[in-house]
Amino acid sequence: MNQSTYRPLPSRLSRFDWNDLKYFLAVARTGTIRGAAIRLVTNHATVSRRITALEDATRARLFDRAKSGLALTQLGEDLFPIAERIEDEIASASRLIAGRDSLPSGAIYVSMPPFLAFSSVTGDLALFGKLHPEIDVHLGFTNTVVRLDHREADISIRYAQTVEDDVYGRKLVDCRKAVYCTPEYAAQIQDNAGVGLHFIGWNEPEEATSASWIRKSDYPKASLRFRCFEVAPQVAMALEGVGMTMLPCFVGDRIQGLVRPPYQGTIADRKLWLLLHGDLRKTARIRLLLDFLQGRICSRRAEFAGELVTLSE
Repeated sequence: MNQSTYRPLPSRLSRFDWNDLKYFLAVARTGTIRGAAIRLVTNHATVSRRITALEDATRARLFDRAKSGLALTQLGEDLFPIAERIEDEIASASRLIAGRDSLPSGAIYVSMPPFLAFSSVTGDLALFGKLHPEIDVHLGFTNTVVRLDHREADISIRYAQTVEDDVYGRKLVDCRKAVYCTPEYAAQIQDNAGVGLHFIGWNEPEEATSASWIRKSDYPKASLRFRCFEVAPQVAMALEGVGMTMLPCFVGDRIQGLVRPPYQGTIADRKLWLLLHGDLRKTARIRLLLDFLQGRICSRRAEFAGELVTLSE
């Protein structure tokens, strides 16, 4: 370490609760209390309370309010690299202990995107729980890519084209997607590239009436009318008959009340991955769940490829 540039922290920092560091790091990384709450899968009030407690203990502000969110003060900047080193050391110790656990019992923390709650993967996890009552499976539903090296989860079920972070991974299946709507909405669809139809979209700009994924679909002339950032409200809106939504086939095919409208084919989508940190590969309970999920999901490749349902006529 370069002693000439190192700023020692005030002695008062020894009095704060080191458990609050994860809240400090989450706010520093996301720039907002809300972003930190989402990252830590907790609520706004908890994050705000822990940051206040940390600042009370240090008797100084760690964040300043800026137009873009919360910015680190000088003390916050000095604390940040130290907090990261502590985080890394705690995570390494946790992985070391968990990696030598030879008993198939205890807790497993699984992270997965919220839309997978609609899929058969949740059924797989439920069955695993019944077969192994000595193992507690804790599910965390988030669209944030969790840091497995920091033990934010033991296992991540990820829906992505590629995986670039330094983790041990298994690509399970290739997935395809299609358009879904109610049977009544499907009945009015003609072979006219979607003229007069409406899509339920994501977070496209307010002024946009279309999107690149719509133009690449089999209904390129349909307009973008509704926007929902999560799959659950998209499904709810589609069930109300207000328009069509694009879903992975292994999700859309399971939802009662939705069908695939005519004049379309399935579209190549992302892949389903099963990921963990390499240090945990020999942990008995985690290995048990990995092998179980891989066997179950890979045996249903046709489901994820959208081959089990034909288009509505």
